Amino acid sequence: MKNKFITAQEAAALIHDGDFVMVGGFLGHGTPNSIVEAMCDSELKDLTIAVNDTGFPEGVDKFGFRGVSELVARHKIKTLYASHIGLNPETGKQMSEGTLEVKLIPQGTLAERIRAGGYGLGGILTPTGVGTDVAQGKQVINVDGKDYLLETALKGDVCIIKGSVVDKLGNVYFKGTTRNFCTVMAMACKTVIVEAEQVVEVGEIPAENIMTPFVLVDYIVDGGKTNG
Repeated sequence: MKNKFITAQEAAALIHDGDFVMVGGFLGHGTPNSIVEAMCDSELKDLTIAVNDTGFPEGVDKFGFRGVSELVARHKIKTLYASHIGLNPETGKQMSEGTLEVKLIPQGTLAERIRAGGYGLGGILTPTGVGTDVAQGKQVINVDGKDYLLETALKGDVCIIKGSVVDKLGNVYFKGTTRNFCTVMAMACKTVIVEAEQVVEVGEIPAENIMTPFVLVDYIVDGGKTNG
């Protein structure tokens, strides 16, 4: 059995300048914080990041969720795909200054573009944004008398996600809403790194609870205490 375990620093070293990195999490909930922190401490630059939001400007909210706010603050990101940036003024500041390219995408559209990338589709058709600024420069396709926007698929170089329980083979269980974008991102990237909140032996996660199978996971960062 291949040993997939690496440190957060080794995970960050697998990411290169200019890479397209997909980051799991929702307002920091379910974000692989150890890996993000290692990325912040590295010399990485000019990243393209796909994430639901850019977290909170202080780096940690009252619940202890960080998100990718520090990556923004340290100017590690060149291009950002996100659904919400309103809770982090630094993101808006960099966007206004022209130092950060922000592509705001409706949340459902973002998820489906990533899903399309993972499933080998060219894109999706959605009515969201038709007749608005969102439609600028995009192809409009009429189906049965209704207009849809063609939103192209998103595929990344590296995906970093956080699993609630991960076995030593790399099978992942996400508790509650920590699942968010993680399962579709794991399908859409060449390299998948999961930060485990808890590591267990193979077989301890019931098969029906496996949400991301081991065949998709390349590396595991033990972010908690390994059992056994």
